[in-house]
Amino acid sequence: MKLTQILKKLGRSLGAAIALIVCSWVFLSSPAIAETHTIQMGADSGALEFVPNTLTIAPGDTVVFLMHKLGPHNAVFEKGPKGANLDKLSQKQLMFSSGQSYSTTFPSDAPAGTYTYYCQPHRGAGMVGKIVIQ
Repeated sequence: MKLTQILKKLGRSLGAAIALIVCSWVFLSSPAIAETHTIQMGADSGALEFVPNTLTIAPGDTVVFLMHKLGPHNAVFEKGPKGANLDKLSQKQLMFSSGQSYSTTFPSDAPAGTYTYYCQPHRGAGMVGKIVIQ
């Protein structure tokens, strides 16, 4: 085999390896796709609770609060990690009809930690929940 043929084959192999590395880096460094989660307001059993009571999400995810039973309900965030914008996440307007919903999207740079929220009319009955950002 001639030297020029060897160099051509080596060049093609090297080019393919570089292309594979670049493509892998682009694929692996792309951001995760945000998810949408649903929290029911009012349980099937008739209990005044959020279902699920604790939800773990990632920054950038959206949470849909769905009016399910025994309204009116809302979700007001009261505690969170330092730097969290709790007012922006809260929905103070009450929902009365089953099927009503609102969504809140946690920013992609939301601080990790536990965010606690409650239903204003039913806080005394223990209607509180947690969202944990990891």
